[in-house]
Amino acid sequence: MAKTSKMVQAARKAKFSARQYNRCPLCGRPRAFLRKFKMCRICFRNRALRGEVTGVTKASW
Repeated sequence: MAKTSKMVQAARKAKFSARQYNRCPLCGRPRAFLRKFKMCRICFRNRALRGEVTGVTKASW
């Protein structure tokens, strides 16, 4: 319940721009957010491995 309310709160426009923060729209995670892909690192990794994120390939050394 609390996580859901935080997701709704983050989706609204903040009164002041300094109060804005990013939250993953898929799982609601507030940390490790990738702005370029608009999701957290965990969701990004899962989707990239499944091939759902275009233009991303797994790095090999």
